[in-house]
Amino acid sequence: MSSKLRTASWVVLALVGALVVLGSLASANLAYRGEYPIAGVSITDVASGREAVLLGLRGLRGTAAAWSAAWAVLFLAVVFGPYRRGDVATWWGILASAIVLAAVAGARVLTGGHAGSGVPLVLLGVVVIALLLDVQRLSGAR
Repeated sequence: MSSKLRTASWVVLALVGALVVLGSLASANLAYRGEYPIAGVSITDVASGREAVLLGLRGLRGTAAAWSAAWAVLFLAVVFGPYRRGDVATWWGILASAIVLAAVAGARVLTGGHAGSGVPLVLLGVVVIALLLDVQRLSGAR
């Protein structure tokens, strides 16, 4: 049964990574080519004809999407490589990265904003569940 749980663990983590890559690329496309809202107002209206503001807003979202895609690709490299082979340190590394993501995104709540904090918290939950499927790895049981 341990082998099946280990397989389920890395498969769920791989799905998380793949979905984050796809979401990041969709967000980048929207940043550079789309008309997306900020607090219910389109970025064109927020910019009010100021091209520098519009470019800045697009750049902010594009940079966030780039970092998200980069994290997801690194995440997948870890999942398909050392994590799949059973390396214990990667279990902790994956957990730490998901906690940091959720903590930084969750800090928005402390500043009065909630927008965008839900997805990282859901991601943390799914990653923790996937890691718990293979928690035996920590005791050295194979």
